[in-house]
Amino acid sequence: MTRTIGLLVMAYGTPYQESDIEPYYTDIRHGKKPTPEEVQNLKDRYEFIGGMSPLARITDEQAEALKDRLNLMYEEQDIEFKVYVGLKHIHPFIEDAVERMHQDGITEAITIVLAPHFSNFSVGSYNKRAAKAAQTHGIKLTHVNSFYQQPKFIQYWVKQINQTLSDIPEAEHDRTVLVVSAHSLPEKMILESNDPYPEQLKDNTRLLEELSNIQHTARGWQSEGNTGTPWLGPDVQDLTRSLKAEYGYEHFIYTPVGFVCDHLEVLYDNDYECKVVCDEVGATYHRPPMPNTHPLFIGAMADEVYYVLTTKEEDANE
Repeated sequence: MTRTIGLLVMAYGTPYQESDIEPYYTDIRHGKKPTPEEVQNLKDRYEFIGGMSPLARITDEQAEALKDRLNLMYEEQDIEFKVYVGLKHIHPFIEDAVERMHQDGITEAITIVLAPHFSNFSVGSYNKRAAKAAQTHGIKLTHVNSFYQQPKFIQYWVKQINQTLSDIPEAEHDRTVLVVSAHSLPEKMILESNDPYPEQLKDNTRLLEELSNIQHTARGWQSEGNTGTPWLGPDVQDLTRSLKAEYGYEHFIYTPVGFVCDHLEVLYDNDYECKVVCDEVGATYHRPPMPNTHPLFIGAMADEVYYVLTTKEEDANE
């Protein structure tokens, strides 16, 4: 008899159409409506990248690809994964996805957030919402908390970094720097709780430095919110200026490893804002392709799911 396991893939979410922008922004701001100027600013950013973000489409494609990979891996074990997508700030919300699992008769599920690094304020908050909803329906959840250390995840980025570096004349490699980044979070919340997020990005950067052909690396943060309080830094734009001033780098390779696909924070915050700074300081901007549904990236998530579920089964049998 086939055992069915729910696969709850969680992500931030994005507006599907222009009319979604205000309610989406309101949800991000915990119910506080944005001003017309703030809404227009977000509309302008979407317009700059070609209309709406491709995030919704890619999230669905990543979820389907992960489900297919897992079903292939578990084929001989009579286990089938049924995928559900739950979003943080727009429908289908995380709670909606859990409700659908319940309606489908799912009694056990594994969750994974489309973010490689763990923070209590990002991945942890998704897991809490999922667990609260699952508890009301008696669904047993197992969580994937991070997957940035998975060999295939590192292999993906090493491959992309080396390819980008090969496009730069070898004589200029010593004047090339890799800028590794993730989404910034409020500094006070992270530091007061001893959150592992900054250390995980530091470890991620170390792995890329050790395994790729890059000679120089720097670590930064990006896409911080406008809360009036300090966020994790340095911001990648400030970092670019300081690295150019101090070391005279001519080539900047940006790898926003905290993100997993093409979307606003990459297509605008990196490809526009960081490129503007590179142009300003007289350096060349480079950004390798994002993982999206690349087999190495999907494989990394699948391997982590397999590891977490296997560890859970072994613990249960002890």
